Amino acid sequence: MRYFIELSYRGTAYRGWQTQSNGSSVQEALEAALTQRIGKLIYVVGSGRTDAGVHAKQQFAHFDTDVPLALTEAFIYSINCILPEDIAIYTIFPVNPTTHARFSALSRYYQYHITRQKNAFSNGLTYHFRPHLNIELMNRACDILLQHTNFQSFAKARADVTNFHCRLDFAYWTYTTDDCLTFHIKANRFLWGMVRTIVGTMIDIGQERLSLERLEPIILARDRNAAGRAAPANGLYLVEVGYPPEVMNLRTTGQV
Repeated sequence: MRYFIELSYRGTAYRGWQTQSNGSSVQEALEAALTQRIGKLIYVVGSGRTDAGVHAKQQFAHFDTDVPLALTEAFIYSINCILPEDIAIYTIFPVNPTTHARFSALSRYYQYHITRQKNAFSNGLTYHFRPHLNIELMNRACDILLQHTNFQSFAKARADVTNFHCRLDFAYWTYTTDDCLTFHIKANRFLWGMVRTIVGTMIDIGQERLSLERLEPIILARDRNAAGRAAPANGLYLVEVGYPPEVMNLRTTGQV
């Protein structure tokens, strides 16, 4: 049997999603809790590998087991009691054996949160950045971004991928009355470090330290050294992972 897990986590205490030799990871904590509760060694595969310090409001993972699971509220509650307080499972549901948390996903939607006022209750959850940012310029930069598909200039230099093409569905900034700027971006896939480097470059544009006319040459350079520095991890959230309707319907019905 293959099962999908829908979960969320605060990434502050972790070296990222993937199991690491030099620190704790979300994957490691999840596997340990499932193994303890089910009584068999469990390995999980996530929809994507969030970096150290990055958060997820919605993440999916899958695991296989030959033990049929009684997917009751009590069962999920018992696993949540084992997990650390900063990781929470919402639901577990069966899927077809060929459905894959990573390769079956159609899209990922990220948000990056910047607060201009210091807030004792959002420490580690947003990027506190005081200088003024021109959101109009930053949204014009988004319009340029949407005209392209190759984002090699925004990927970490040692990214192990066969290509640097991503299809963006949207990219834009919003501003709320509580002095919070949010960057919204959705694509079929993202490169390692891509969102944070885009945000860092757009912050330079918003401060008018980098002209809007320089953005397209940076994209076309296909060189990480051409782009700005990456924004801190603590402001980044994975907020939605999209799957085909037949997968998401199983989340509701619980029947394969």
